[in-house]
Amino acid sequence: MNTVVDHVPAERAADAAGPRRPRFGLLPRIVVAIVLGILLGLVMPEAIARVFTTFNGLFSGFLGFLIPLIIVGLVTPAIGELGRGAGKMLAATAGIAYLSTVLCGLFALVLSLLLLPRMLGGASIDSLENPEDSAIAPYFELAIPPVFDVMTALILSFCLGIGLTLVTKGALQESFVQLRTIIVRIIEAIIIPLLPLYIFGMFLGLTMNGQIWTVIGTFLTVILLVFGMTVVVLLGQYAVAGWAMGRNPLKMLWTMVPAYATALGTSSSAATIPVTTECTKRNGIPDAIADFVVPLGATIHLSGSTLKITTFAVAIMIVTGMELNVGALVGFVFMLGVVMIAAPGVPGGAIMAAAGVLSSLLGFGEAAVGLMIAAYIAIDSFGTATNVTGDGAIAAVMTKLSKGRVSGDLKVQGHPHVQGV
Repeated sequence: MNTVVDHVPAERAADAAGPRRPRFGLLPRIVVAIVLGILLGLVMPEAIARVFTTFNGLFSGFLGFLIPLIIVGLVTPAIGELGRGAGKMLAATAGIAYLSTVLCGLFALVLSLLLLPRMLGGASIDSLENPEDSAIAPYFELAIPPVFDVMTALILSFCLGIGLTLVTKGALQESFVQLRTIIVRIIEAIIIPLLPLYIFGMFLGLTMNGQIWTVIGTFLTVILLVFGMTVVVLLGQYAVAGWAMGRNPLKMLWTMVPAYATALGTSSSAATIPVTTECTKRNGIPDAIADFVVPLGATIHLSGSTLKITTFAVAIMIVTGMELNVGALVGFVFMLGVVMIAAPGVPGGAIMAAAGVLSSLLGFGEAAVGLMIAAYIAIDSFGTATNVTGDGAIAAVMTKLSKGRVSGDLKVQGHPHVQGV
C-alpha cells in the first residue's frame, strides 16, 4: 500500500487526541467478506442474492464514474508537484523510484508469462462473469456514465500536470490540490468502507455460478509466486545498493529488517517512515539524504505494489482466456509506474488508482477489477514491506550520485511529500 506522507500530521493529531478503540482493519473485513460470500453462496436463496447483485451493479457503476476523476484528481497535482521543489535531487530520486518500479513490473511480467501458464495447470473460466450480468440478475440497474473515458483522463492529467510545472504556483495548482483532497476523502469515506460488501457480493455470485474454486486456486498459486519474486527483487535492489555504498548487500538488507517487519504489521508506508529512516542511516546513508529520500520514497516508490498488480493481472487474463498481448502488457507496466506515483494514501489506494489502467489498457471488466482489488488487499502488507525496504536501496544510490556532497536542494520548502515529517 502506498501512503502519502502529508496525511501523517492528521494521523498524529488523532493519536494525540486520546486512545482510540481497536479498529477492525480492511484486510480482516475483506477476508470475512470472501469467506461469507463462499459459504452463503452455497445456501442463499436467489431472491436474497439478487439484493447483493443489485448493490454490486450500483457500486461498480459509481466506481466506473469515479475512476476518470480519480486519475485527474491524483495524477495532475502529482506531476505538477514533482516538477518543482528540490530541483535536481528531487528529479533524480523520482526518476530512480520510477525506474525501480517499472523494472520490478517488467520482471514480474516476464516471470508471469513464463511460469503462470504452467503453474495454473490449464485452469480456466470461460468468462469471468459480473454477478449482475449472470443468471442472478439484479432487481434494477442504474446507468452512471463517466464524465469522460479513462484514456481521456490520462492524457488530460499529463497535459495539465506538465503545464503546472511551467507556470507560477497559483490558484490552479491549489484547485487541483483541493480536488485531490476531495477524491481521497471520497475513497476513504465511501469506496473503501463499501469494498467488503462489494467483494462479498462478487464472491457470492462466483460461488453460485460455480466459478469460485478456480478463482481460489488461482489466488493461492499467484500469491506463492509473488512472495518468491519479492525476495528476488529485494536481493537485486540491495545488490545495487551494496555496489553504491561499497558494503555487503546482505548485511545492508538485514539492517532493514525492522523496517520490513514494521511495514508488515502496519500496512502503512507513512507509519513506517521513522523506522525506515533509522535503518537507512544505520547503513551509512548521510542523515540529510535519508531524511529526504525515505519520506519521498514512501509516496512514489511502489515496486512491490507494481509487482503484485502485474502478476495478478496476467493470472486473471490467463484463466479468463483473454489475449496476452505482450505490447499492451509492457505499455501497461510503464503506465502503471506513473499511476502508482499518484496513488492515494489509503488502504488499497494503489489498486484503486490502477483500476483505470487495468480497464483501459488491458480490457478488464468490473468483476475482474473487483478480483484484483481483493487479491491486492489480501497480501497488501507484503507489498508495503517491499516498497519501504526498497526505499533504503534508493537512498544508497542517491548517496553514490551525490558523491558525499549534500546540497541545499535537500531542503524542500513546502513540498507535500516531505512536509510534516
